[in-house]
Amino acid sequence: MTQIIILPHASLCPDGAVLEVEPGTTICDALLANDIEIEHACEKSCACTTCHVLVREGFNSLNEADELEEDQLDKAWGLEACSRLSCQAEVADTDLVVELPKYTINHAREHH
Repeated sequence: MTQIIILPHASLCPDGAVLEVEPGTTICDALLANDIEIEHACEKSCACTTCHVLVREGFNSLNEADELEEDQLDKAWGLEACSRLSCQAEVADTDLVVELPKYTINHAREHH
C-alpha cells in the first residue's frame, strides 16, 4: 500500500488526511473513496481541470502526464511544476504529499 498525505484544505478536508491506497489507483479515485469530494466535472475523462492537484512530494513516482493532460493543465488555476490532474495521476509505490488548490476554474460546484 502507498500512503497519500492530503494537506488541510478549508472546505474539502479541513484536518488533512492520510490515505492508504493500492498502487495503480488514481489520486482522484483515492480521494473520492475516502470521502474527500474533489470536483471532477468531466467524470474523470481528462476533459477539464477541476480535479487539479499539487503533488508536493513524490511527484516523480507518478506515471508521466500525456499530451492531453498537459494541454488541460495549461488551463488550471494556480498551475505549478508539480501540478497534475488527479484523474490521470496514478499512484506508484512512493508515498505522496498532495495539496488541493484553493480554487478551480469552475464557477459552480458539481455534486456527484
